[in-house]
Amino acid sequence: MNKIKTLLLFITTLTTLPATSYTLALDRTYIENFVKSYVEKNTAVPTNGKVDIKVSKIDPRVAIKPCLSSLSANIPEKHSSRNVNVKIICKDSTPWQMFIPVKISTMVPVLVATTGISKGSILNESNISIEYRDQSKLRGEIINNTNKVTGAKSKRTISKGSAITRRNICLVCKGESVIISAISNDFSIKTTGIALKDGSIGDQISVKNRRSGKTIMARVSAINHVVVDL
Repeated sequence: MNKIKTLLLFITTLTTLPATSYTLALDRTYIENFVKSYVEKNTAVPTNGKVDIKVSKIDPRVAIKPCLSSLSANIPEKHSSRNVNVKIICKDSTPWQMFIPVKISTMVPVLVATTGISKGSILNESNISIEYRDQSKLRGEIINNTNKVTGAKSKRTISKGSAITRRNICLVCKGESVIISAISNDFSIKTTGIALKDGSIGDQISVKNRRSGKTIMARVSAINHVVVDL
């Protein structure tokens, strides 16, 4: 009987305790993870890319108050695409808020040199690969596909780890032999020529026809291959 009375007294005591007795103080790790998750859900991810989010550590000297209600967050409308102060809000009867700096890096696939590549070298699987790089630090027209450039030549020395752009390479190089395809709706013919200018995929370059000796404009379509649309 005494045990039952004791149990009832314990239950009664629990039900009369203020709600704050059940609230655990929010720790820094919880808030930092909450911020990261919020930013991930509210950041656009580029096609084939990904987003790297780094949340600043909360100063250990900052006292974090408990919060009975669910935390909410807000990203200011005016902010740079890479750095933002996320506003954390507790909407208790005694509300509080804090700002957490976050660095957002948009990472995209980029063709890079895995070794030093000297001028005139052929690009192949031994010296190039695809890596994710911070989009804001890239310059020039990047390449994100190895298939289209394998066999191309380097127009200049490329250091190990550097991004390879259209300006670094030529699929058709000045002074070298090319295949010329002349294509129309009714027929297609092939002949050979000499490239009078460097070119990458889609570039229009001058080519000298070996047979006729005439100079024509042709579109680079592949390694040492150009097309004339009739």
